[in-house]
Amino acid sequence: MPQQELDRQVAERLSSEGVRYTVGRRAVVEALRVATGPQSAAELQFAMGSSLPLSSLYRTLMVLEEAGVSVAHFSTKGVARYEMAEWLSGHHHHLVCIVCGQVEDIEMAAGQEQMLHQMVIGVAGGLGFSVAGHALEIQGQCRDCS
Repeated sequence: MPQQELDRQVAERLSSEGVRYTVGRRAVVEALRVATGPQSAAELQFAMGSSLPLSSLYRTLMVLEEAGVSVAHFSTKGVARYEMAEWLSGHHHHLVCIVCGQVEDIEMAAGQEQMLHQMVIGVAGGLGFSVAGHALEIQGQCRDCS
């Protein structure tokens, strides 16, 4: 999604929550937009060139998450990694390295996504659970750690 359109949508969402879309929040949204996968606060701060103190970055991430603009994922080592919410970035899944903690976004082919969705409905429906969505996280070792 182009930066201007993303900024417009994020500004509207934050405004509906009574939150301003400040320069610092814009910088964090831009860093999340260009990231290749979920990022830790330290990775985001490094990518942003330390332009935002870590304490402000954590507060900003909390505000964005509470407004539904970003989502936190917790790695196998307990590190929180953040990315844009699916309504902004599109539906995707993750490969998670259990050694280094790297998280990589992956998109599945339409046929694979359809099969996964049917499997999710089958498993959940058999337990009386109404499916609202799904996310797949595949854990293993990345190329660098293998």
